[in-house]
Amino acid sequence: MSESAWPEVSAAVAAAPYPAEVLPPDPAAAERCLTALGMSTRSWLGAVVAHSGGLLVDHGWLRVLGSGSGRLPDVVTEANPAVGVLVVGHDVLGGQFAWLQPEPGVPPTVHYFGPDDLGWQDLEQGYADWLHAVLSGSLTAFYETLRWPGWQAEVSDLLLDQGIHTWPPPCTVEGKDLGVVSRNAIPMTELVSFHHEMARQLGQPDPA
Repeated sequence: MSESAWPEVSAAVAAAPYPAEVLPPDPAAAERCLTALGMSTRSWLGAVVAHSGGLLVDHGWLRVLGSGSGRLPDVVTEANPAVGVLVVGHDVLGGQFAWLQPEPGVPPTVHYFGPDDLGWQDLEQGYADWLHAVLSGSLTAFYETLRWPGWQAEVSDLLLDQGIHTWPPPCTVEGKDLGVVSRNAIPMTELVSFHHEMARQLGQPDPA
């Protein structure tokens, strides 16, 4: 009988060095997502989808997508089949983590689209390795230049469909210090679209 990877994921959540919350799953939505993805719960991604509506990591700075929970969308809804992108998480600044296959015959890896450079970076980690690193404390160093004093309280106050729009944006010289820029909560869909539109204007390529 196949074994679920959820005990491993759950143990990593419990051992995280910063707050990590498991949102309750919707069984019907979870089954629909697993069918659409063609996955079992033996994989970490399948286990997250089956057993959670999503994960809120580090005071909610990172939202790992599962089967959806209230204002947080499910992982299938956020997919972009046209370019082979499965968005598996996003941060409060509108950055996206996507699991995709860079080329045929190569195992899929997680890529990050950052609001500071507006480009896709291959993290060279599979989904399980990426999520394990995230739950082991990697976010602290990863976002070192994109945080400001008191960010924890500001992020914790956000709704799950909101992000923080900064102006000037972090991709500009004037917007690098997020402690002195203007910061406002806006819908996450608007924030993501804003960054991707800027990327298109700059001629940045799609990840796939």
